[in-house]
Amino acid sequence: MEGSYGAPPPPESVQKKFALPVDSEHKATEFRLFSVAAPHMRAFHLSWVSFFACFVSTFAAPPLLPIIRDDLDLTATDIGNAGIAAVSGAVFARVAMGTACDLFGPRLASAALTLITAPAVYCTAIANSPASFLLVRFFTGFSIATFVSTQFWMSSLFSSKVVGTANGVAGGWGNLGGGATQLIMPLVFDLIHNIGSTKFTAWRIAFFIPALFQTLSAYAIFFLGQDLPDGNYSQLHKSGDKHKDNFSQVFYHAITNYRGWILALTYGYCFGVELTIDNIIAQYFYDRFNVNLHTAGIIAASFGLANLFSRPGGGILSDIMAKRYGMRGRLWALWTVQTLGGIFCILLGKVGSLGVSIAVMIIFSVFVQAACGLTFGIVPFVSRRSLGIVSGMTGGGGNVGAVLTQVIFFRGSRFSTETGITLMGVMIICCSLVIMSIYFPQWGGMFCGPSSKVTTEEDYYMSEWNSAEKERGIHMASMKFSENSRSERGRRVESAPTPINGTPSTYV
Repeated sequence: MEGSYGAPPPPESVQKKFALPVDSEHKATEFRLFSVAAPHMRAFHLSWVSFFACFVSTFAAPPLLPIIRDDLDLTATDIGNAGIAAVSGAVFARVAMGTACDLFGPRLASAALTLITAPAVYCTAIANSPASFLLVRFFTGFSIATFVSTQFWMSSLFSSKVVGTANGVAGGWGNLGGGATQLIMPLVFDLIHNIGSTKFTAWRIAFFIPALFQTLSAYAIFFLGQDLPDGNYSQLHKSGDKHKDNFSQVFYHAITNYRGWILALTYGYCFGVELTIDNIIAQYFYDRFNVNLHTAGIIAASFGLANLFSRPGGGILSDIMAKRYGMRGRLWALWTVQTLGGIFCILLGKVGSLGVSIAVMIIFSVFVQAACGLTFGIVPFVSRRSLGIVSGMTGGGGNVGAVLTQVIFFRGSRFSTETGITLMGVMIICCSLVIMSIYFPQWGGMFCGPSSKVTTEEDYYMSEWNSAEKERGIHMASMKFSENSRSERGRRVESAPTPINGTPSTYV
């Protein structure tokens, strides 16, 4: 076999050195949080900071809603519609982002979307009606589709042994922006107001802070980031080291893999719930318990700030369970944690004491956010060839869940907010049940072991390539991934079957 995929790599690629230990795909096998070494850890920090900035921008309005409401004469329906708009735009943006990552790389995709949506944040300062307020929230919300590029990027740079941890920490620290903005925006507002601006002018000026932050993060991604351990997509395409895939095949293998659809549904009721809470929780405590704006912001911030450790904890737990029990351990952990999140969500809607409500909310936040991290401990293994679109589908499912939940339970006056929260908890528990139907023939599912047929990782991931593509050697990245994903067998890894002809030799 000839060409860059079939022939041995040039000597310089073999000798390429990285600051972190790597596997045969040059993915890091260790996760060193306090390192900024290129390309692995630098990309990690760039991705979560950019996602954090987009989250701050998207949810900068809710903590100031009592002021904005009076300035723009917003009704409860207007506020509900704006909240829905903020998360609905990202539904399709996330799927599109997954496609862009597959075709152009996470660096360019992330930087472009972050920069394109920044003007909407600036324009929030000139909103003068319920319609214009809804529109700026809608277009700003597109920016949180950068979550997909964040998860795709981490899955492209970190091996199966630590990918859950990398995805969990990057996603969790990015989501931290939803809590941080509950503190940042009231403080910025108070500072501007105390300098001498009227309150109706101060909230408008305050939006320049998240807008500038988002803009700077876009430039940092573009100039400092790197798509893959061996270089950027454009460079690798030109050199022939990376094949330009067929979009129709990438798309087909994503939408025909039922596991991606199930994870999209379950993610709708962990991350979707998180987005919903970010939109309603400050106003909920402000209205129900008569606390002031600043106090409501601090309480609401505690929900989002739990992402500092809860979502990363979910990713770490996923990797720990996989080390001992394989993929089946990841699935059991996700179902258990997400179900417990639903139980505490029900309790949050039932308790009527301020102190108890805060305590239950914090416990609830830990479980629902950990479930998000656990979900993306599984996503990288659904499809190697269509990772971007599967990530986008799953991420988009989170936004769909947020939209449906807010439309059904928190739009208008059909339900009180506390009743809506309780019903949302019931939905979490019900939607988590479908995790039981996820089955990988090479690893098993929650209640069943691997297929009785001799099925290996190579069989599963090579099924995404036809014979002509294999003859051209463009499937080699998937072959390497299948070898490195054997750790998902858990404790049976030593005795599990391997292909008759062995695993093809790798570059390193």
